[in-house]
Amino acid sequence: MKKRKVRGIARDTLHFILEASRSSMPEEFAGLLQAEDDVITEVLMLPGTESSRMSALIRLYMLPNMKIAGSAHSHPSGSIRPSEQDILFFSRTGDYHIIVGPPFDERSWACYDPSGERRELRVVDMEFEDEDFKGGLDNMDMEEDL
Repeated sequence: MKKRKVRGIARDTLHFILEASRSSMPEEFAGLLQAEDDVITEVLMLPGTESSRMSALIRLYMLPNMKIAGSAHSHPSGSIRPSEQDILFFSRTGDYHIIVGPPFDERSWACYDPSGERRELRVVDMEFEDEDFKGGLDNMDMEEDL
């Protein structure tokens, strides 16, 4: 797994993490983070990830060979401090680790380095373009069943 330096997280990506965590209650949410250029823009959900009220288990062997910036997960209990288990996981999955908790808003999250020390991660406003989606619709012949 290759590590990556980043300067921030896209606001829409942070909102996705917060909303996915809220929707997963009372179980934990977990995903891996990818960066485009130097901004975290994607949350990868790996097949086989298991969640419970006390933990989430990401099956790292399901990860394709790609650069990972870090991880994101929720603590339904409300504490956004990393546990010992979290820190063990952090050391294997990049340099930026986000933990979110209730009420799942822009004030209820923190970012940590692999050793569990809090680190600054700016929230960045950016526009997302989905060229594949737009191009796919423009080039499709639509048939209608009547």
